[in-house]
Amino acid sequence: MECKSERVFLSGSYVVLVGYVLGLSLAAPPGPVNAVIMNESSKSILHGTSVGVGAMTADFIYLIVLYFGRAAIPPFAFKYLYIFGAAVMVYLAISVIRSRMPSKTPKGNYIVGLTMGITNPFQIIWWVTVGLFLIEKMTLLSVAGFFVGVLTWITAFPYAMHKVGSRYSPLLRVFSFVILAAFAVVMLYYGVRSFF
Repeated sequence: MECKSERVFLSGSYVVLVGYVLGLSLAAPPGPVNAVIMNESSKSILHGTSVGVGAMTADFIYLIVLYFGRAAIPPFAFKYLYIFGAAVMVYLAISVIRSRMPSKTPKGNYIVGLTMGITNPFQIIWWVTVGLFLIEKMTLLSVAGFFVGVLTWITAFPYAMHKVGSRYSPLLRVFSFVILAAFAVVMLYYGVRSFF
């Protein structure tokens, strides 16, 4: 009886909370997606949120791929993803510092976020490690909690950045540039090193 009630507890609010925390663990740390969200939120909350929604769509795609085919991403693919991802980061870093993002609309920003999410090896690594644990050990409730966690961040963060963005827009651009450029260097290093 005690064991049964323990299982009910784990399949309820607890696993939702675990999923929620895992969602924040992917969405909240400083990284290239948040750097672009930060920059775009100075225009409007919707501009920033749409980047996050694009990246969240990439998370959903990885969830489906891992759920139906655990070994869908061969190891050799990572070296090319690192290099391609680094090129995307360099392009975005230059666009941010010049205030010429590839998109000027929320719809276009969604595509930017999706592209970054799909080509970001760190996001892929999170999914084939922590994400795989989420799929293997948790329930659908924890998956729902995960996406609620991501959604919380991609709405709250742009709102906060929009409030300070108009006053600190040049500083936000420089900070975004530094983060994107740093990630580009790291990704390029790992990509080139994997060939030797």
